[in-house]
Amino acid sequence: MFGRRVLLADPDPEFRKKLKDLLQQHGYLVAAETEDGRSTLQAAFQSQPDIIIMEGKLPGCKGLEVARVIEEHHLAPVVLLTHHCHRELIEEAKFSSVLGYLTKPIDEANLIPTLEMALATFKRLVKIEQENRRLKKMLEEKKLVDQAKRLLAEKKNISEQAAHRYLQKLSMDHSTSLAKIARKVILSLSGEA
Repeated sequence: MFGRRVLLADPDPEFRKKLKDLLQQHGYLVAAETEDGRSTLQAAFQSQPDIIIMEGKLPGCKGLEVARVIEEHHLAPVVLLTHHCHRELIEEAKFSSVLGYLTKPIDEANLIPTLEMALATFKRLVKIEQENRRLKKMLEEKKLVDQAKRLLAEKKNISEQAAHRYLQKLSMDHSTSLAKIARKVILSLSGEA
């Protein structure tokens, strides 16, 4: 039974075969193999891998452009492969979604820990981003409610506390969120001016 799905992107078919065999020995499934930037992006969208192991200088793409697109769409973590330590590639990788770095020939002792750390880091980043979106939404909704309370207090000559209770009652009566009620109140009271 295979575990994690891998997209393996490297122009050298012999290297891909060796790495594929090594990954399979450790319970990984190579779901797709590619040899250039364009096919790597297509395979990333189609095969939905858990992780992408990618040569740093894929034919048909500039630098780490493929990694940037993958990051933009939150497809999977990228582990970069190079023949030796390329300083400029490492510098460029710092500002992309690359979450791991391996040099060829692959050291089997480093392969699995690098992949597992990249996967764990990616999961944490996705979770943080989801929490960030949730908090932003809550803040926007709170701002709406506060604006609606102020408008109600001003137009109806009531306290903000009474305005809040009024919004809560409308929310319960209409079985809808406080934020949606606040939006409606803002629209209706803004039109009265």
